Amino acid sequence: MNTRLSCLFAISILGAACAVGPNYKKPSTEMPAAFKEAPPAGWKTAQPQDGALRGKWWEAFGDPALNALEEQVAVSNQSLAQAEAQFRGARAAVSAARSGLFPTVTAGAQVTTSRGSTSRGSSTSTSQNSTATIYQVPIDFTWEADLWGRVRRDIEANVANAQASAADVEALRLSLQAELAVDYFQLHGLDEQKRLLDSTVADYEKALQITVNRHDQGVASGADVAESQTQLETARAQAIDLGVARSEFEHAIAILTGKAPSDLTIAQGPIAMPPPMVPLAVPSELLERRPDIAAAERRVAAANAQIGVATAAYFPSLGLSASGGFESTTLATLFSLPNRFWSLGPSLLATVFDGGRRRAAVAEAEANYDATVAAYRQSVLTAFQAVEDNLAAVRILADEATQQAAATAAAERSLALTRNRYQAGIATYLEVITAENAAFINQRNSVDLRVRQMTASVNLIRALGGGWMAGELPAGGVAAAR
Repeated sequence: MNTRLSCLFAISILGAACAVGPNYKKPSTEMPAAFKEAPPAGWKTAQPQDGALRGKWWEAFGDPALNALEEQVAVSNQSLAQAEAQFRGARAAVSAARSGLFPTVTAGAQVTTSRGSTSRGSSTSTSQNSTATIYQVPIDFTWEADLWGRVRRDIEANVANAQASAADVEALRLSLQAELAVDYFQLHGLDEQKRLLDSTVADYEKALQITVNRHDQGVASGADVAESQTQLETARAQAIDLGVARSEFEHAIAILTGKAPSDLTIAQGPIAMPPPMVPLAVPSELLERRPDIAAAERRVAAANAQIGVATAAYFPSLGLSASGGFESTTLATLFSLPNRFWSLGPSLLATVFDGGRRRAAVAEAEANYDATVAAYRQSVLTAFQAVEDNLAAVRILADEATQQAAATAAAERSLALTRNRYQAGIATYLEVITAENAAFINQRNSVDLRVRQMTASVNLIRALGGGWMAGELPAGGVAAAR
């Protein structure tokens, strides 16, 4: 028996170095040397140890109110809490897979009462019944040697899935934080538009009064008064209408911070700071900075390990089972040495015919691997697109802002001159309305452009990964830790 056990363990040790299936290699992707869209003047390329975007990237915008709201996302957002719970479940799956390396031991207690009959041959047959009670305390031991690496490949797959889940948490966290920042700047953009409309309404009220006075003096027509009144009421309606969109943004921010809309009120105010200068990573570093790309790559590793799990089904499984315990008809002598029992033996089991099931399982695992590789490469391309899009937006909007500032200044000068000419009786009121509309449109475009610049900066930070690094993913041992 000892010889057989020694042979069994020797086979197990030799098999421990064998794991069928392909070893994982990170899929290759085409990597541009530089981004096509050049950043605006004054921007710099991020250094390997650059800390400008590490951690709380939103602090670069210099808004304390935004900082306070962003801090609440990680604490109270329910979508993030759901993702973190899924990560804990993935970690538990690693522990469950790792348990396959160890034996299973069960113990119990059993009491069996049986009744039999014995018959004695005679002319008058009689039957005597007997009743016996047997007490048992069995202990069973089962273990399957991981000769072909099925369990180890399963552990490998579950570790990779847990790491992908951790990256999903970070990707969702970054997405929610960026969404909050965009909503926040949209909201304060509406505040600036409201301030602009309130100022415009005050100007239109003065213009209406001037027009009424000129009408009373017989200089202006009733049509001028009607046009001035129409313009004023339209501006008032537009100012009121902004409240709908502002309320929606405020409610969305409340949900992102894990609060009911009634529990959050954001004070009105302008966009306080200009867009920050974001350190730009080189394309080769983007793969290490985006959590969604890291998640896709880890799922490729998991799919690769599953090919090994499926391939291991082609090989026989070697197991060891043992049982022992005590058995007696009297409880008092149950644990005495003569009442012990035991059994021990190995087993070798191989599938001879399965109608192509194993071949289909391997083909399915390989196809799933190919799909995850394609998904990974697509996520890389999408990431490059997002960076290029937002680099272009940041650069073009910066140039547009310069031109828009000149256009707004020109429109305001034109309006002042036209009003002076109207009061002098040189210009018609139609010219005044035209100049006022041009000035208002340009002022409103300036506000919209400012919001778009802030949004593009947030989206660029999100496209660059928000300062996250792939090295922050939990290692295999940490992913399985309880």
